[in-house]
Amino acid sequence: MPPVVATILRVYTDDARVLGLIGTTFRAAGLPSIRVTVPAALAERAVAAWEEDGASEPDDAWVPPRSDDPAARLQQRRAGALALIGLSITESGKLDADGNTVVDLSPELVGVAMDAASDHLRR
Repeated sequence: MPPVVATILRVYTDDARVLGLIGTTFRAAGLPSIRVTVPAALAERAVAAWEEDGASEPDDAWVPPRSDDPAARLQQRRAGALALIGLSITESGKLDADGNTVVDLSPELVGVAMDAASDHLRR
């Protein structure tokens, strides 16, 4: 690997580590929830993800194997975030005049959804 590329990768790695430390600080701060409006069709999909996730009995609960593949871990994390958004909608979502769901979400769930949007837009 050329030295310039190695240096850039070290900078990116360090920047990612610092971002993670900032995220840890944000988690500890107990940031307030963010009120969002979820379109009806997407709210239904999120609730379905939650219901699928909680469909099995505790004794029969299946846990996906932990993957060493970063892309697979990212997809698992995002699937879990979708299910948690579905849980929030189920527990406290309210329909607005247009039939969309208004719900308060943790900043972390909002961030995961926004990260997924960034990746989706690049495809």
